[in-house]
Amino acid sequence: MNPYGITLTLVVFYAFSELHRRKKAVYTNPVLLSIVAISLLLRLGEFSYSSYMESAVFLKFLLGPAVVSLAVPVYKNRALIARYSREIAVGIVVGGTTAMLTAYWIAELLGATGTVLRSIAPKSVTTAIAIGISAKIGGIPALTAVLVITTGLLGNAFAPELLDLFRVRDRIARGLATGVSSHGLGTARIITEDELAGAVSGLAMALNGVFTALVLPYLIEIL
Repeated sequence: MNPYGITLTLVVFYAFSELHRRKKAVYTNPVLLSIVAISLLLRLGEFSYSSYMESAVFLKFLLGPAVVSLAVPVYKNRALIARYSREIAVGIVVGGTTAMLTAYWIAELLGATGTVLRSIAPKSVTTAIAIGISAKIGGIPALTAVLVITTGLLGNAFAPELLDLFRVRDRIARGLATGVSSHGLGTARIITEDELAGAVSGLAMALNGVFTALVLPYLIEIL
């Protein structure tokens, strides 16, 4: 197997991570810059996306263990999380419902069609769950995947800064807001800054995926 995909991904991400370490700013976000840079390099080098993904398949495989590893900080902070279980449950219901409704209504105001509305409603849960929901409620799974990734990128780039701007200091609230709104990519950012917030974010991401999968098929029929 040609390892160029793995090498390219690691080198580009390491370079932008170093840049972000030296210059902490929204515009030096390593995930966002890496996606843009790799896309441009593939385009300029006339490499196909399928061959890139094939050569980077091992990194894709590691996504599974990476998600499972989020259980470690949850376990380490289980006592504190259990103490705030009621607040976390309310936050997931309110936050998850708000994410679905605001996305749907904003797109509706902008004139989106019914199919697009059904594609955008599950955009705040992780990709695998969102694609399944989208197919079930009559959306376009491929469009939903793009919207989910875009939502995650925005959370990865801006979530901590927005929480600081609105003076959200509580670590449980910061993790809850990030996990419910921007799933895994948001969690990947906030866990590097605060383990407790990252643990709550990972838990909120998982629970919001279940909540959205259970509620949205019925909610979409009412809208």
